[in-house]
Amino acid sequence: MDSVDKFLGKVLDNRYEILERIGVGGMALVYKARCHRLNRLVAIKILKEEFSNDEEFRRRFHTESQAVAMLSHPNIVAVYDVSRSDNVEYIVMELIEGITLKQYINRKGLLNWKEALHFTTQITKALSHAHSRGIIHRDIKPHNIMILKDGSVKVADFGIARLLSMQNTLTQEALGSVHYISPEQAKGGYVDARSDIYSVGVVMYEMLTSRLPFVGDSAVSVAIQHISAIPLMPRDINPDVPEGLEDITMHAMEPNIGLRFTTADEMLIDLEEFRKNPSITFNYALPDRPRQSSVDDQPTRVLPTDAVLKAERKAPPPPRSPVTRSPIARKPAAQKPEMDKEEYRASNKRAKSTSTLIGIFAIVVFLIVVAIFMWNFMLRDIFTTSPRPPITIPNFVGRRYDHVANDDVYLALFNFNATHRNSPEPEGTVIEQSPPAGREQSAPLEGRRINVELTVSLGELPPLTMPNLINRDFRQARDDLLAMDDTLRFDLQPGHHEDITMDHVFETVPVAGATLVRGSTVTIRYSTGPERRMVEIPDLIGHTRASAQSILDSANLSPRFVHYPHNTAPVDTVIFVHGAGTRVPERSQVTVHLSSGPPEVPTDPPTDPPTDPPTDPPTDPPTDPPTDPPTDPPTDPPTAPPTDPPPAHE
Repeated sequence: MDSVDKFLGKVLDNRYEILERIGVGGMALVYKARCHRLNRLVAIKILKEEFSNDEEFRRRFHTESQAVAMLSHPNIVAVYDVSRSDNVEYIVMELIEGITLKQYINRKGLLNWKEALHFTTQITKALSHAHSRGIIHRDIKPHNIMILKDGSVKVADFGIARLLSMQNTLTQEALGSVHYISPEQAKGGYVDARSDIYSVGVVMYEMLTSRLPFVGDSAVSVAIQHISAIPLMPRDINPDVPEGLEDITMHAMEPNIGLRFTTADEMLIDLEEFRKNPSITFNYALPDRPRQSSVDDQPTRVLPTDAVLKAERKAPPPPRSPVTRSPIARKPAAQKPEMDKEEYRASNKRAKSTSTLIGIFAIVVFLIVVAIFMWNFMLRDIFTTSPRPPITIPNFVGRRYDHVANDDVYLALFNFNATHRNSPEPEGTVIEQSPPAGREQSAPLEGRRINVELTVSLGELPPLTMPNLINRDFRQARDDLLAMDDTLRFDLQPGHHEDITMDHVFETVPVAGATLVRGSTVTIRYSTGPERRMVEIPDLIGHTRASAQSILDSANLSPRFVHYPHNTAPVDTVIFVHGAGTRVPERSQVTVHLSSGPPEVPTDPPTDPPTDPPTDPPTDPPTDPPTDPPTDPPTDPPTAPPTDPPPAHE
């Protein structure tokens, strides 16, 4: 096994059991784990070992922890816990079951513009929340955007995010993935919320065209293109892209940071305008010149190359066109003789004076026309219209969502975005809202509305019935209950049982068939096998086989009878008990020696028998009988058993 898998099976803080590795990041490993306290699956990000002793990486890891822990939004992966266990620093996050936007693009290819709008809106909402908390993601790319089964989006991996309050000009490196970084990141310049907006524009471009705006043989060449090159327009690649969505995409990708959307909220407003009217177009104006007309009546102009620009700078300015004036009808006059020098000078002076007066007059007339135009179409509303009063957010909680969402008065002021979840409230009832009721909001500009997030109840989940788990492995029983409701908690209690197999359930609380309350604690009692107590092996010498069997049965011991010859002990009389007087577990086997009677006399006895045969058998059994009685009889039984049995004990 790879050394990085040493975390598999480990339990952090006696709570998080590491199950499997699911990803590897730039400076951390990501594992799937189970939280035994809340009985739910989570994702755990652990700092890589090679970075754990590096102060800079540790600082960045803690910065990530501090940053993401401040965020709470349905479109951002949630963070549950930040801790340290046995020199392991880790973050506990929400486990996402889905695929990345990059995987989705690779599978599907060209996305429908409605899908691109749907995903972009959710990404921008997530960034709006993060930016409002002073956090810049700085690594927005399809790889860090998760798509859930219900089509919702969650932005993940704030691995290189920093608090805006801690932001300094980058001097070491331009972070992020090179195909999606903003020009200021590529140059190592100052990064703010507009850098994330640029990256969102690149993600939009890729969704709408199924290709990246800039590609190259190396990261450096791609970064240079972000700074100086102009990509193809999305409609040149995919004519099905609406013009308004192309305008938003290219405005987000504006290389000049001062010309992009200022905030994510500003971009959200235009995305909402486009959603309501897909035929709309946006002619974004530059700061130093007015918006162009919606109809471009200028001829197409080819962007000059560097060589052409240099040549134009060196070329002399074109001659001014002479001022033409309408001729004045005059009576025919006699032709004058040729003018001398003095007359020519006087005539030229009069002509210059006349031209100057005409120019001044034309400028004055132009300024008057401009002033009238600005007053009628711009300044009159500013100076004559009273300021709009602020709007107080109504209380939508407790009301039916369909009534709120179809109210014409509300629709004129608010744009409702609904999310759904189960709750005890009736289905379709609003249970949360943001902004909260009573907050005053500035009145929106004409044609725009205030965004309101509403959480709508799906109703209470149906009741659960406790299944029959008896005789089922307790681990499988626990997993089956978690599959029914992942909010359940468990109290696992081992205990002895005579009939249930080890590790199998013999009792549950509540019992099978009872109502199972969601989020409650279920007690599972499982078997550790039958309880075995210690008993003493009785001294049975002199007892008959039947008597020995009865005594051992009453002591819950299992006898093993072995026969040996004996000169004096009757047949089936106990002559020796292995381990007599010692204590052994119940149901242990005890070896008991029984007499088989005197040994057989040989047919032809020896002519010289032993003069002094042993007459007395040993009166004492072995002083140290084995603690565990042997399972097999001695291989070499005594050839001359004792002639006299030891005294019997009744």
